[in-house]
Amino acid sequence: MAKYIFITGGVVSSLGKGLTSASLGRILISRGLHIRMVKVDPYLNVDPGTMSPYQHGEVYVTDDGAETDLDLGHYERFTGQPTSKKSNFTAGRIYWEVLRKERHGDYLGGTVQMIPHITDEIKAHLRALDEKGVDIVLVEIGGTVGDIEGLTFLEAIRQIGLEEGRDNVMYIHLTYVPYIKAAGEVKTKPSQQSVAKLREIGIVPDALICRSEVKLTDDVRKKLSLFCNVPVDAVIEEKDVQHTIYELPLVLAEQGLDELILVHFRMAKPSAKLQPWRKLVDTIINPTRTVKIAVIGKYSELQDAYKSIFESIYHGGYAHQAKVEIMKLAAEEIEEGKHLDELKQADGILVPGGFGTRGVEGKIKAIQFARENNVPFFGICLGLQCAVIEFSRNVCGLNGAQTTEIDKATPHPVVCLMEEQQLVVDMGGTMRLGAWPCALKKGSKAAEAYAAEKISERHRHRYEVNNKYRPAFEEKGLVLSGLSPDQKLVEIIELAGHPWFVAVQFHPEFKSQPLVPHPLFKAFVGAAIARKEKAKS
Repeated sequence: MAKYIFITGGVVSSLGKGLTSASLGRILISRGLHIRMVKVDPYLNVDPGTMSPYQHGEVYVTDDGAETDLDLGHYERFTGQPTSKKSNFTAGRIYWEVLRKERHGDYLGGTVQMIPHITDEIKAHLRALDEKGVDIVLVEIGGTVGDIEGLTFLEAIRQIGLEEGRDNVMYIHLTYVPYIKAAGEVKTKPSQQSVAKLREIGIVPDALICRSEVKLTDDVRKKLSLFCNVPVDAVIEEKDVQHTIYELPLVLAEQGLDELILVHFRMAKPSAKLQPWRKLVDTIINPTRTVKIAVIGKYSELQDAYKSIFESIYHGGYAHQAKVEIMKLAAEEIEEGKHLDELKQADGILVPGGFGTRGVEGKIKAIQFARENNVPFFGICLGLQCAVIEFSRNVCGLNGAQTTEIDKATPHPVVCLMEEQQLVVDMGGTMRLGAWPCALKKGSKAAEAYAAEKISERHRHRYEVNNKYRPAFEEKGLVLSGLSPDQKLVEIIELAGHPWFVAVQFHPEFKSQPLVPHPLFKAFVGAAIARKEKAKS
């Protein structure tokens, strides 16, 4: 039987429960433990697949095709372990399952209630992670203690504590300890109130992780211990890290959080092996060079909209001991003729995925700039489609070329809806999702980067390159360097004669990790560095 760690949050949202959970996962793995991680979201959407980035940030996709919370990206990047459909569920999915069972007659005519039916379904989803060989299941409860929509989830994890026994369940509460600058004081009252709210529900935290802008004094820690009923050594400080989020596992390990957990569960494990992680952090803090990458986005002002993209670019830099400076440029503003100076300063240009018409022409202009000026270019999903449109118009002479997502009446539909998507009506969970195989062309830049001829990557799209135009593209120098095994779908394109011009239909950012950067991001950043160094000489 696996042990359970439940991580809750209090006082305010956006405290970083996902990063804290991921960091804890990394520490436990370093001690030889086998873990599984799950994020529980109390909102009523069945999944985040149809939510706006303004509401939710990026949608993270797993190998088995789940559209999930962005925190799963943190889990995979920090732990190096793949997540799955089991690793994220919402209140919407829970209610959906319970109502489906009620319609099917599974409850034998009984009255369906929040307790026990909803809570039992939540517990069943959590226990599905208790697989053979798993030592600990880490469960992050989304939202903030006190949110009305989260009450059933807190009740469910309280029940698990009762059913499994307190030696097998641990509750960790992440809270905010504000510093009032005018008074020069740290205030513990919000954390006290948050823990009191948990105790009303019947959950007593075993450890308190305190987010703070300043270092906590011994007196503050003792006060938190006394009023929150947590041992002093279980009051863990999580002060804002100085250089990188990847310092966080080291910060928590130095305070003995992993040892606290193993003592609670009465488990004996070897000391943490964090040397590779320490080396990573040292590389990040002490780079030997810098490079500038321009990211041309529809949501340039939203950090979380391209979270995995930004992290993967940084990972590519780590592989070259380089600090990457990311310039976030709004595609709409490029349409208006702005940011030309920034594009000229960029050592590499990346156009990420997205949906809808807004900013597309700006992305196409940025791609044209990269192509004509030999700037290393990396296109992802919509970025590939925009590269095809730009090439069609400006190299092949196909005036008016467009994707049918934007213009169904275009004279040259060089990107069109996939055949199997023609009759799809529902928006949620119906795209081409999850891991799909791809065959690489020998001698291509993609094959060189991967050092392989067959790969598997994660997808999330409805539109593809129109096969009718493939001969015209190849005749003008566009290399179709990655195809589906049946040769029907274009997955990767390259530009012959360009230093590094690669675009992919899939999302490589979902498989990049700081210790194992994705091959394409590593190659892209390497090409940008080479261009910068060549310009210097």
